[in-house]
Amino acid sequence: MGPVSGSWSFNKFFAIVFVVFAISGEFVAGYYKPSPWRYAHATFYGDETGSETMGGACGYGNLFNSGYGLATAALSTTLFKDGYGCGQCFQIMCVKSKHCYYGNPSTVVTATNLCPPNWYQDSNNGGWCNPPRTHFDMAKPAFMKLANWKAGIIPVAYRRVACKRSGGMRFQFQGNAYWLLIFVMNVGGAGDIKSMAVKGSRTNWISMSHNWGASYQAFSSLYGQSLSFRVTSYTTGETVYAWNVAPSNWNAGMTYKSSANFR
Repeated sequence: MGPVSGSWSFNKFFAIVFVVFAISGEFVAGYYKPSPWRYAHATFYGDETGSETMGGACGYGNLFNSGYGLATAALSTTLFKDGYGCGQCFQIMCVKSKHCYYGNPSTVVTATNLCPPNWYQDSNNGGWCNPPRTHFDMAKPAFMKLANWKAGIIPVAYRRVACKRSGGMRFQFQGNAYWLLIFVMNVGGAGDIKSMAVKGSRTNWISMSHNWGASYQAFSSLYGQSLSFRVTSYTTGETVYAWNVAPSNWNAGMTYKSSANFR
């Protein structure tokens, strides 16, 4: 009975330590940690309705249907990183400007679009998104949480933060029976994607190539098979498996939800 009792005591001790660490906030494995604060500038585009922010270079389409709403921003080329910045979340704070609202408020936005360079304007006078500048062109409602919109442009402090999403990742299907194009939305944790693979119910894992924005493609005949996905984060390198996301009778134009997500 001695060894059994000792084993039970060890397991009990381990469980207590686990709980203490979890409650104290020290147990953070698998959770994305905020980055250090940095400085940039921010402008806005569109009006209060956010209609001009719909669509965009990340391919999220209607941002209300995609779950992002109007808390969004277009990133300068330096931050956009050829689309690998899509889905990342940033906490942005107005600083060092008379136009900042009292208390220097902050807001969190998701990257959904590209703010392209304007080589006809100086980088310090209109060409705000020219490389190597780090710049946020925010949806107007998001900008108005920080400062008076009449300011036009404001200095900001920003940092990457965890994307807090409700539910699992969403996979929007496009393409045809021989070309599968997937737009991935509602990604938690770091919010971004480095690589993907798809597995049919009758195939092994098939690597997908980056198309543009937040979309990945596979040139394979997968119709008539239920599909699972392997998703790897661009920032953390963490991999999540989303099993049996789409049924065997999946169709292009449909969006399928999974229970899997990053934290």
